[in-house]
Amino acid sequence: MAKKGVKVFLDSNVIISGLFSDKGSPRIILDLLCLDLPMLAGATGQYNVIEIERNLSKKMPDVLSVYKKYLQMLNLEVIPLPLSKDIEKLSGHISDKDVPVLASAIIGNADFLVTGDKKDFVKSKLRGKYSFRILSPAEFLDIILPEILMAMEPD
Repeated sequence: MAKKGVKVFLDSNVIISGLFSDKGSPRIILDLLCLDLPMLAGATGQYNVIEIERNLSKKMPDVLSVYKKYLQMLNLEVIPLPLSKDIEKLSGHISDKDVPVLASAIIGNADFLVTGDKKDFVKSKLRGKYSFRILSPAEFLDIILPEILMAMEPD
């Protein structure tokens, strides 16, 4: 899997959790993305970036500049805000607050959508109709770490 390159779309909660913890699955994912490995590409949505910055501005404004600096180190592709037609297609199938995240992962051609709120996404009426798997951070690492290690072994 990782040999062809894997694209992981990160939900806002994974990025925030990874930034504020020095251990745990979200942090390991962010650390892996900072390594700029050829077999792993990261993405998030402009919607997610706006959500993170809004929350940090309200709750921890002093951290905002550190976040912006660190965000660049993650080498994330930022998927533009979904168009209203993309939102409308998914509306009613999942919570309104999660529709732009799901639409962004679809638009970004993700292989995985990693979220700390997996239950909110797997309840969707469209479950199983995505081109990607929806996983928790720990589930994603269970899949990707062996692939990364295999890819790094000398032939």
